[in-house]
Amino acid sequence: MKTKMPFYKYKPFQGVKLTGRTWPDKNIIHAPKWCSVDLRDGNQALVTPMNTEKKWNMFKLLAETGFKEIEAGFPSASQADHDFIRYLIDGQRIPGDVTIQVLTQAREHLIRKTFESIAGAGSAIVHLYNSTSSLQRRVVFRMSREEIKALAISGARLVRQEAEKLTGSNIRFEYTPESFMATEPGFAVEICEAVMDVWQPTPEQKIIINLPLTMEMATPNVYADQIEWFCGHVKNRDSIIVSVHSHNDRGTGVAATELALLAGAERVEGTLFGNGERTGNADVITLALNMYTQGIDPVLDLSNMDRMIKVYEDCTNIPVHIRHPYAGELVYTAFSGSHQDAISKGMKAMAEGKNKKTKNPYWEVPYLPIDPSDVGRTYESIVRINSQSGKGGAAYVIEKEYGLQLPREMRPEFGRIVQDIADKTGREVAPREVWNAFAREYLGITKPYEFKNYELINKGRGIEERSSGVTIRAVIARDGEIKNITGSGNGPIHALCDALNEGCSMVFRLSAYHEHALEKGAGSKAVACIRIEDEKHENYWGAGIDPNIDIASFKALLSALNRSVRKQADQKNK
Repeated sequence: MKTKMPFYKYKPFQGVKLTGRTWPDKNIIHAPKWCSVDLRDGNQALVTPMNTEKKWNMFKLLAETGFKEIEAGFPSASQADHDFIRYLIDGQRIPGDVTIQVLTQAREHLIRKTFESIAGAGSAIVHLYNSTSSLQRRVVFRMSREEIKALAISGARLVRQEAEKLTGSNIRFEYTPESFMATEPGFAVEICEAVMDVWQPTPEQKIIINLPLTMEMATPNVYADQIEWFCGHVKNRDSIIVSVHSHNDRGTGVAATELALLAGAERVEGTLFGNGERTGNADVITLALNMYTQGIDPVLDLSNMDRMIKVYEDCTNIPVHIRHPYAGELVYTAFSGSHQDAISKGMKAMAEGKNKKTKNPYWEVPYLPIDPSDVGRTYESIVRINSQSGKGGAAYVIEKEYGLQLPREMRPEFGRIVQDIADKTGREVAPREVWNAFAREYLGITKPYEFKNYELINKGRGIEERSSGVTIRAVIARDGEIKNITGSGNGPIHALCDALNEGCSMVFRLSAYHEHALEKGAGSKAVACIRIEDEKHENYWGAGIDPNIDIASFKALLSALNRSVRKQADQKNK
């Protein structure tokens, strides 16, 4: 069935004819030059633009993160931008290794005002642009190709003249043929070369040619073809830095930027978390951490992601989405049972690998492309529990939060208990609720049997000496009534089993036993988990915690017995 939407209104985009393209066979092997446009492109896209205080907080964050080029504003179009640039320069607030960038259209009075704003700057990039696409020429400006080129040339001349007046400042030039993707490839080269003729770049004094994806109009590979075609046809390629500035209209701004780097781009303009006009700009954080996962130094410090998010959200009033790549609240979290199991096993393998002489130097955990701690996140929130979680999730949470390592055979049973809570509440189950469920189900059952005291007697060797042949004298309460029982076995647990079988007329056998020291939150306490099989061949788990490992085991045994009795009573009542 065909859609009722009028798809016939749109025609497919025609890309550049490129044969022998090389970019598909290349890899990104180093980070590009980064330029943040948060204070210009990002700021102009805000419902409420940043004031000076917020701009300053954002500027400090960008500089601390490692951006060496920061587009500080559009001073000829905004008095607030002009004033902020003066705030930076007059207050000597720009670090010595940071260059500010200012944007201007190719119009005389705007260029002059732009240079007024940067007077006294140690270094600055003057970013000149005019729109060049056939649609913009025809609909917006109603100018011919020659008229558009003449506008760029006259703007370039004035920029050079004004720059020569600013003695003591290092002024670099950038030109953007705006709407590059929709510009005829040959004309894009022609107009850029016309500007280059004015600025006269050299390999030692390069200019920036910025080829923006002002509006995404096709798949990222088409943009990559355009970049490679341009790089292969423009003159004096060694005298220019090819820059890209991608928007996200089709949701592929990051991918388009990455393919453009393969195709020859060397510099990237973008924003934190992709803020920008319409659907946003290329997200520098995602781009940088994509490279990071490939073992490439991103040259940006993203190790304190939570702080970056806080400053960003305070400055822009835009929340970072919980599923935002690398940064979102839930991106290192797994609810799916199979994901939880894989992550848990991967984390365990990494921990075991650290203790081996032949260490694996690489991060290899399923579903986690980077180590969360690399961006300041912790492991405690990796696995979280809801109705989609499986047996591994509850076990992972209780181990990471409380140090209790559930036996593998016990995990399905406890997983069902926690999942039942999630099903009934219809929400996420917090770690404290997971622990409470464990304590309630295994540790808090003291009816009908409750452990009170014991004495171990080794046959012929004295009290408290554990070896083969042990007798136990135990005191338990049965529905509140004190009972003394005695039994023998090859160890304390088996001796107590014998005492319960004989003294309480119970029929069961011990089928599994696990114990370990709790690693955190409980001092030197030990935990024991025991499984019994009753006369009907049904299995029941129990657990006990105590500083004394024998007592912990006894409590676990009685826990399992009590759960068995409770289950049988429930079945009888039905």
